[in-house]
Amino acid sequence: MVEILLASIPLLLLVASLLAGFYPGFEAIVRISERIASRARRWAAKSQVPPRRPDFRAASGGLLIAFGHPQRPPPLAA
Repeated sequence: MVEILLASIPLLLLVASLLAGFYPGFEAIVRISERIASRARRWAAKSQVPPRRPDFRAASGGLLIAFGHPQRPPPLAA
């Protein structure tokens, strides 16, 4: 019984602080989110490079012939 009480003390303290309107860790979350946002702004300011178009290569030679042939379906099972 004592172990259950000792294990539930942190939960009870957290619930009591939330009911009192105090949110533990709130300031830390705000600081971390501001730090991440400032990094994102710096990163966006540095990289104003337009996105590259994907590489596209047309089939040539043997591939052109292979892609030009119609494909045959698999044989029917007897």
